[in-house]
Order: sequence, then structure tokens, then C-alpha cells
Amino acid sequence: MKITFQGAAGTVTGSQHLIEANGKKILLDCGLFQGKRKESFEINRSGLCQGEEIDALVLSHAHIDHSGRIPCLVRNGFSGDIFCTSATRDLCAVMLMDSAFIQEKDVEYVNRRRAKKGQRLFEPLYTRADASRSLEQFVGLNYQRPHELFPGIRLTLVDAGHMLGSAHVILDIDDHDTGKIQRLVFSGDIGRPDIPIIRDPQPLREGADILIMESTYGDRLHPPYPDSEKELKRIVTETVNQGGSLLIPAFAVGRTQQLVYALHRLHSAGAIPDLPIFVDSPLGVATTDVFRMHPEVFDAEIREFLLSDDDNNPFGFGRLQYTRTVEESKALNSLKAPAIIISSSGMLEGGRILHHLRNRIGDPRTTILMTSWQAPNTLGRKLVEKQSPVRIFGEEFEVYARVEVLTGFSGHADRDGLVEFVRVMEKKPQRTFIVHGEAESSANLAKTLGDELGITGIKLPGAGQTFFL
Repeated sequence: MKITFQGAAGTVTGSQHLIEANGKKILLDCGLFQGKRKESFEINRSGLCQGEEIDALVLSHAHIDHSGRIPCLVRNGFSGDIFCTSATRDLCAVMLMDSAFIQEKDVEYVNRRRAKKGQRLFEPLYTRADASRSLEQFVGLNYQRPHELFPGIRLTLVDAGHMLGSAHVILDIDDHDTGKIQRLVFSGDIGRPDIPIIRDPQPLREGADILIMESTYGDRLHPPYPDSEKELKRIVTETVNQGGSLLIPAFAVGRTQQLVYALHRLHSAGAIPDLPIFVDSPLGVATTDVFRMHPEVFDAEIREFLLSDDDNNPFGFGRLQYTRTVEESKALNSLKAPAIIISSSGMLEGGRILHHLRNRIGDPRTTILMTSWQAPNTLGRKLVEKQSPVRIFGEEFEVYARVEVLTGFSGHADRDGLVEFVRVMEKKPQRTFIVHGEAESSANLAKTLGDELGITGIKLPGAGQTFFL
């Protein structure tokens, strides 16, 4: 058996790991690399998109940095099955089509500039037709229902508690070369307990022989979720009191729904001023509809909400409006009274949020609230680091708006949560590979696992590195 780390190795984005066993090649995740545009453009068009030799793909969840290269893989020859949960499949049906639309529009914009200079034109990484075709290869599996991928290789998905449909991936492999049966666990993104909407991550008490583990927050702790709601209350109230609006860049899947639910709770309790709240993201609207379709993955509190009348719907209440059209979105820029605008993308690398940001970033009454991890070189990271000026649509803008950061809404386990994920394993892994983290975060997690749990054989793989097991 061997493992090649093709993405999210030494970085947080572009998750993609190749397992070779019993003559089969199984890809774990197939994500887009996100970051500096030129670098992302080149990496996403590299050989990692070649699919002819891949026999099967297992997808941990639907976030684009885990799923966003699937249409490219299919376009380049992959014809096997894509295994994931049914909720992940339904989210990908929306998200991959949206990603393809962005690929087409981005290349269209770049090609207009290149054509004027007489330069070679680019093809999109993939098109909406490619995304649609890839959806035909998805196979939805339920949690805890073992499935034989190939002779001697059995797949089981376990609820990871990170987002709708997210899974820990378990591969039980009867290795024909060694005669050994080994359990390989790919953590995917590990969720946090005690946050609303999604069920808590399920512990893998049996453990693993080989562990591929994320480390996004391997060197940081999150504040308790109730503290984050209190901070959200403070930020909303202070912004309204100074006559400004609150802009919240948010990923369309997971973070948008969390924020809507938190604001619903605060509004219902009379804890925040009575002001309009807008979700200005077509993808956010569409994925919220997918959330409604899958009550089987929600915690008990939200399931009760969903089964009651519309007044108690966690994703809709009196002051909340979902904007769908371009005209409705543009109208938000003329608002004079305070409002809350939630819009994608979460890292400010595209989407409608950029228009709202350009319109309000120079207003000191405006607050920009960052609630997600921000990749290096993204506009979101520059704002978190208090850089000014910043470039939006090619123009420079001085940042006069206030920038606030709340990490308590994160769907990722923090350092203690990551350690606990391994601590509960009765059989500790003999080989552990730390991925999906910046260098300092991954190194800190590796040291903590060694110091606190005595885990040995820990590796921090680099991009393209192969290990024989």
C-alpha cells in the first residue's frame, strides 16, 4: 500500500490524497486550491486533475477546497464512482454548478484582457456541462453502512460533525501484498461538539492503524460557542449605535446557516436592535434549501424547529430576507439605515460581498465581521491582518471600516478537539500523517500528540510526497 499527498499538504486548501492498494487507486477528496489567484490558477490546472487511472473517489464533504476539482477530474478521464453521503451529493449538485459558472466567468474576464494583448487564450478549468456530467457518478451512502469498494477494501462513513453531510472516511484494507488487514482513517474536517444545527462529531473509538488527520486549528483554541453569540450581540449593537451596517463574508454552506440561526435567536430574545438582515448569496439561498431537505443529520434542537411551523424555522424569520436577483443585490448598496448583510465568499475572493465591500469599506461606521479561517494571500487574510489599502476589482481602497474577528463560529475542531479525536481511540495509529494546516499549526499538533498521547511515527508530508506502508 502507498499514499501520495497531492493537496492540502503543508497548506490548508486543495485536499487530495491518493491511496494505492490491491492494484486499485482510490482518491480521498478532490479539492480546489484556493489562495493567490495566479498561483491557484496554475496549481488547479496541474496534473492533479488527471483522472484516467483513478478507480474510485471518496469525498469527505462538499466544501469546494475538498470537492471543487471533481468536474476537472471527470473531464480528464475519470469514469469511476464518487462515494459520499447523500447530503454531500445534494450540496455538490448546487456547489459544483456554481463553481463551474465562476470558472467560466473568470476565464472570460481574463481572456478579454489577453485578447487585447494578442496573448494565448485560456480554457476554463471546467464548465457547467462538466459539472453536470460529474454528478452522474455520485453514489450516496448512509453513515455507518459498510460498503465494499473493491475486493478486500471496505468503506465506512462516520459523521464528522463539521458541516451538513461531512464524514470521517474509514477504509478497512485486506492488503494482498502483505496479508495484513489494516484500518486507514481519513479524518476529513473534524467538527466541534456543542455548536448548533449539526450533530456532534462521532468518536472513532476502535482507532486506526494509519491516520490521515487535518490540523487547521492545531495551534489554537476557540472560545465557547455561547461566548461567540454574546460577541455577535455586542458587534451588532455597537455597529447599529454608530449608524453603520454590518458586512459578514460567509461561506454559503454551513457558516451562513449558523449565522442566520444565531441572529434568529438573538432577535427572538430581543437582544439585538430590530433591523433588516439580508442573505445576499444565490448559493447561500440554494444550499439553505438543501439543509431543509436533510433533517436526519441535525441535532435534536434543530429537528424540532424544522418540524414546527414557519415562525420557528431556524433559517427564516420576520426580519430576514433572502435576495436572489442582481437587482435586489444592487439595491442593498443604496441602503441608508443600518442593516446586516451576509454574503459570500467567506474569504472575499469573489461573489457579491466584494460589491458591498467596495461600497462601504471607506465608511468608518461600517463593521466587517470575519467568522472563518482566511487562507494566505486572500483579501480576507489582508483585512484580518489590518492591511490598508487593499485591492478590490483592481482598484485600491483605504480601509476605514472596522474589522472584527470571531472564531467561535468555526465548524473545525480546535487544538483540544483534535487531540481528543485521537485520545479516545482504543487502538492508537502506528502511522499518522498531519495534513490540511499551515506549517506552524501542523507542527504544533504533531508535537502535542507526541507529548500528551505518546503518538509516534508522525509525518508532516509535503505536496507530492509518497509513503510506502
